[in-house]
Amino acid sequence: MEAVYSGHLANTAAIKQYDGLKHTHDHSDARWFAQFLRFGILPTGSLYPKAERAVRDLLRKRSQLVRQKTANLLSIQNLVTRNTGTALTGNRIKALTAEQGHDLLQTTELALAVTSTLAVMRCVAEQITELEHALKACVVLQPTFRQ
Repeated sequence: MEAVYSGHLANTAAIKQYDGLKHTHDHSDARWFAQFLRFGILPTGSLYPKAERAVRDLLRKRSQLVRQKTANLLSIQNLVTRNTGTALTGNRIKALTAEQGHDLLQTTELALAVTSTLAVMRCVAEQITELEHALKACVVLQPTFRQ
């Protein structure tokens, strides 16, 4: 991009439809892709401008942490349901204290499993909040998305 070369970034997720046409080495693949490009059927992606990549990566990290937090919540929910027969809502789990975790489960080991997962979940939630504050400070709505 800095050298002002024209290039195309092939969208590999969309090229699966051409699997039967591809060969096994780079030279023939390059020929096929060049032909797709000439026909106007090469699915392409775009390169993020260098200045915006850090924000994109921060958004990806936030997304990863949200998935991790959800996985921890579901882990607690499944553990409690399996061992007590009662289903707790996500909000109820988020509000659990260590003492309530011990009262809810029959053994010290199960209570420890829940409280340690709760601690990790809360730590991840703090990091998500921190990332969101940083993102709100640096994200600007692009003119193309304004109505």
